[in-house]
Parts: sequence; C-alpha cells; structure tokens
Amino acid sequence: MGPRRLLLVGEGNFSFAAALSETLDSGVCLTATCLQHPAELARDPVARENLQRLRERGTEIRFGVDCTQLANAFELQDREFDRIYFNFPHCGRKAGVAKNRKLLAKFFQSCVDVLAEEGEVHVALCRGQGGTSADKPQREWHNSWQVVAMAALGGLILSDVLPFRCEAVPGYKCTGYRSQDKSFHIEGALNHIFTRSLPFEGSQPRVFSIKLGDQGFSFSEPKALAGKLNRGFLEASSCHPIKIINEKLIVEMGKIFPLKRLKCSLPLLPLEGTSVLPSWNCDSMSSFWINLHEDNSDSEFLNGEITKEMEDFLVSFSQLSIYKSPRRDDKEIHEGISGQAKVWLRSSLLVHVQAIIQAPDFLPGSLYILSGPVFRKCHILPFTMPAFHETLLILGFNQSLKDGCLPSLLNHLTGILDSLLTQTLPEGSMLNSSVEFVPQLNANNYMIHVKSHNFGPDCAKDLIIGSVTSSAANITHKDQYFVFVSINLDLLAMLTWGIADWRMLWTFDNRFMKKFVPGEIEPFKSYSLYPPCYVHDISFWLNEEKGFDELEFHTVARAVSQDTIISIQFLGRFHHPKTEQVSLCYRLTYQTCDKALTQQQVASMQSQFRKEIQQQLHVIPR
Repeated sequence: MGPRRLLLVGEGNFSFAAALSETLDSGVCLTATCLQHPAELARDPVARENLQRLRERGTEIRFGVDCTQLANAFELQDREFDRIYFNFPHCGRKAGVAKNRKLLAKFFQSCVDVLAEEGEVHVALCRGQGGTSADKPQREWHNSWQVVAMAALGGLILSDVLPFRCEAVPGYKCTGYRSQDKSFHIEGALNHIFTRSLPFEGSQPRVFSIKLGDQGFSFSEPKALAGKLNRGFLEASSCHPIKIINEKLIVEMGKIFPLKRLKCSLPLLPLEGTSVLPSWNCDSMSSFWINLHEDNSDSEFLNGEITKEMEDFLVSFSQLSIYKSPRRDDKEIHEGISGQAKVWLRSSLLVHVQAIIQAPDFLPGSLYILSGPVFRKCHILPFTMPAFHETLLILGFNQSLKDGCLPSLLNHLTGILDSLLTQTLPEGSMLNSSVEFVPQLNANNYMIHVKSHNFGPDCAKDLIIGSVTSSAANITHKDQYFVFVSINLDLLAMLTWGIADWRMLWTFDNRFMKKFVPGEIEPFKSYSLYPPCYVHDISFWLNEEKGFDELEFHTVARAVSQDTIISIQFLGRFHHPKTEQVSLCYRLTYQTCDKALTQQQVASMQSQFRKEIQQQLHVIPR
C-alpha cells in the first residue's frame, strides 16, 4: 500500500505542492505548509495562483509552520504522516554550512514527532551539499551539510538516494535562493530518503538460564557478543540467508554422498580444567569464557525478574548440557558445577569430531553434516567476526579409496561454491574459478580461498571461508581415513549476496529479512546508506608487570562500542627517555551498518572505553 498522508514543509511559492497534487490518487491526503504568513505571499502572483489551485483540489494548507517544531503545528490525532518532503532547505541569505546543518538537525528531530512508524522523510539537496558518496563530485566532509550525521540526531538513517527530477512534477519551480525570488541550481540535485532507525539497546547483557540435570543455572552473555546468542538462524522455521545458503550447500552435497544430518544445540563447552578438546582446536586464549551461577531466589547474580521478552530468548537454552570428561563420574561433575562453574563457548564445531566418529553408529562412506553457531575472540577487521555459523562436513572412507574420494569431494565442493559465488554477478561475466584449495604445511590440509567479486577492487582479493583437515585412522576405525571440511556460512552468505558488512547478518531490523526470498538469490541492497564515520585516537601508558594483550584490547573495544567500531589502527609506540615508560597510540573508527549513530553517542563510548581499558587491561590513558 502506498503512502496515504503526505506533508510538505518549507514550500516557497507552493509550485511543488500544486504540481504534486495533480499526480496523486484521490485517496491520498496532502498537507502543504510554509513558514511565511498569507500577507507575505500576497505579493507573489505565482504563489497566489498555486494556492488557488490547491484550494480547488481540497488540499490542506497551513501557514506559519516552523519545520523545526512540527509537533507544535499538529494535534496528536493529526500526526503520523507517511511521507514528509523538504525541498532545498536553506536558512536564507548567505547562511554558511554550519547554520544549514543546524537547520537540518532540528528538522530531522522534529520529523520524528509526526512521522509514521514506517514513514519516509524526503530531503532534496543541491549537488554536493549532502556530503555522501552519491554526490558527484563529492565535497569534503567538513564543507558539506553532513546530511546523514544530522539525520542521525533524529534517529533516522539514509535508505535511498535518487536524482531529483523536475520533470516528474511538471510546473514545479524552486525558489528562495538566498531569500530571493531566484531558483537554486538543481542540476545534479539529489533526493535523500530517510527512514527510522532501530534504537540502540541498553548496554546491559542479557541473562540466560540453562538446566544441567535437575539443577538450574544462569549466565550473562559476554558484552562483546551482545545480541548474538540464541538467534535461531538455522532453525527449520528460519528464512535467514544463513539458513538459505546452508540448505543449498547441503542439497548439492547430497547429490553425490548419502547424507547424515546431525542436530547441534550445544554452544557450551567443557568445564574449566577438563580436557576433551581435540588437539587441533584447544586455543582457550581466544575463547569466550562465561561463569555459570546456581539459579535460585537468593542469588545475587539475577537482578530483578526476567521479563516475558527475556523468557522467549531462554527457551532453546533450557535443554543444554555440558560435555563431561571421561575421567570423572557423574557425581564428581555435579559437585564440580554446584554453585558456580566456568565454561567456554565453542570456537569451532571441530570440537565435536571425536564424539561423532567414535559413536557406535558412525557409518563410513556417509557424509555427516553438523551446523551451528561458534564464537571466538578476534581482532576488529572487515571480514573477521566474533560470532558466525559454521557447517562441518565429516566423511570417513577406507584408506585404499583416499586417492579417489578426497579429490571427488573437493571437486564437487568447488563446483557448488563457484555456483553460489557467481549467482549475483552480471550476465556474461567471464570469470575463472572463484575457489582455491591452498595446501598447508601438512599436504593433506587446505585453506579454502575465494575471490570476492561482489565487493569491488578495494576489497581483499582472496578471503578464507573455511578449511579442509584430514586425519589418518583412529582407535575406533583403524582402517579408515577421515576428512573434515569446515565452512564459515556467514562469510559465504556475504560473498553470495554481496552483503558488505558482516554485522548486517545480526541486525534485529525486520527490513533486512524482507530482502530475502527462500530459493532465490538476488544482489543485496542495504536500507542504510553512507553511514557517517567518527574517528577518535587513544593513547595510554603500559603496565610493565601486567603486560598488554592486544586481542583483549579489541574485545573490550567491541563490547563498549556495541560493535560500532569498524577499525582499530595502530599509530605508534613511544618510549619515554627518562621514565622508561612505554606508550601506545591507536586510532578507532566508529560506524554502524543498520542504526543511526551520532557524534555524541560516540564521544560517550570513547569516554567509557578509556575507563574500561584502565580497569580491565591495567593501562593508564593519557
């Protein structure tokens, strides 16, 4: 259904309103407003004629409406406009960019009071004024009106940019250039379309409950993983691109191998001190550790009652269990987790390999598939993520068939990945294979490299989306050879649809899911364009006794910024000649992919970050 109520602000001679009114359906209600009063427009014959045309069509006209105080102009029942138009805003006379930015900021904040929940704000600006990459040529940021940053102050994001075409509204004549009866230079002008952004959630982490046997426990999600636990992207009812890409992969693999799909609902790993992790994935330093607390009414861990919304998040965690070390009996395990226990979130599905291949019903020759979320601490980089979904392919076969089965598996996988990665490319694109298996020191192990065709020349040419690990016979299957293929589904989905920011996969905004149709793959177009960047530097003295862990530095930054820091650049190291103290300096770049982010919010995060690194990393900010 199209817009039903339209609001025009800042009308000069009402020519836009008059022209637009002739194009609207009878069911659309148009309200045209201007700042001037009737007496001020009486001397303009063009304005008088347009006002007469509007009155004949029954258009509502309001005078003396300040676009920066729209709530004052409309009663509560008269608000909820589907679209608000402001063409070529200007403070008048020779106002500079600073005054015009202020006008835009107040206008956007005012719009929120009268805009429908799914409404749009249309702002037409002359060439270069907006300051986005859509402007050709693009002005320097400081010399532009910084329209996306001003809109963020009202909680709005830029969702589309279109050329402003006067021919679409015949008879429109923009006026008011420097408060005169002169037109703005509208060649190359752009219409910027803004929509509401989801608000930033509170920084308090969610609390989850789990049941181990008959005992209930609770834990708080790590701040760096806020909003990334228990999302259910791979559930049967999901239409998430992660689920779509995984199903396509599984269906194609099933064409040459009999499949065995395994359920995966265990994001928790062993208790601290147990040793069931396989040797290839025991890097506990990059794992997220969590504390389980006994869940009872006297516990100080739970703050208040859990809301109904929180209960919805807890459902799929209710049946979780922790792996038990074979060196302990059930009684010891129960006693070990009584009251409080420390566990980690799995960093790879490979930790389940031993349990799968040693199961009594494991069938060599069948392809076992396990899919689920994994979590690991990592540096803040464009294509590394602290949480993603992994698919693990496990194939066991007789060692005498090694020379035939392994190449067959890799060739088939290459064809599937190539097909997925080229679906959104223009027709006729002549490309070689996008996939390459790069051997490691162990000749039987490979890293899966792919070319990122969808992200342009500025992106890294090759990305690693997974690995192939092979293993000789084990105790259970002495004559068998095993191949384990691990694939990062999030990265594969990004490359397939052209989703440039991994954080978009985790958004709570419903507009993201509306971009995807099961069974179809079309290029992804973001609903949040040209979000502003904010840059802050930070320097601090190191504590020689405590040392410095850069991975933890990135993890704290991720947590404090709520994943809005997209880059951490090391600028330099300073050694004080007298005190022998060492200082490090970093540059942090803040930017969101789905929410409105303001300079004030970033300043607050930066201030909090200084406090957190002093407390957690034992450094002294300068």
